[in-house]
Amino acid sequence: MGATREVGRHGEDIALRWGEERGWEVLARNWRCTQGEADLVVRDGTALVIVEVKTRRSAAFGSPQEAVTRDKVARLRRIAGAWLADDPRRYSDVRVDVLAVRLARVGAASVEHLRGVE
Repeated sequence: MGATREVGRHGEDIALRWGEERGWEVLARNWRCTQGEADLVVRDGTALVIVEVKTRRSAAFGSPQEAVTRDKVARLRRIAGAWLADDPRRYSDVRVDVLAVRLARVGAASVEHLRGVE
């Protein structure tokens, strides 16, 4: 596994724990469909949340959330539609969230939660 994939995987592990600590029920990790892949699919109370995790070790390539473009959000919405087509459960809301993970050289990583990204 390359260094970039390892960083991404580590960021997803951090994001997963972060969400579980806040009561999210993880329904799937790295869920794939014809529309693409969702890093995390979770239930937050009665809401379905498609979560994009972006991880950075430095600001050299911008902030993690800057990597989530309008096209990416549109793709994540299509992924949510594909999930809903296959899932018999009903949800009160459907949203796309971004978890921006910044890895520290020393100490704990930080997680910034962008809720309901448009």
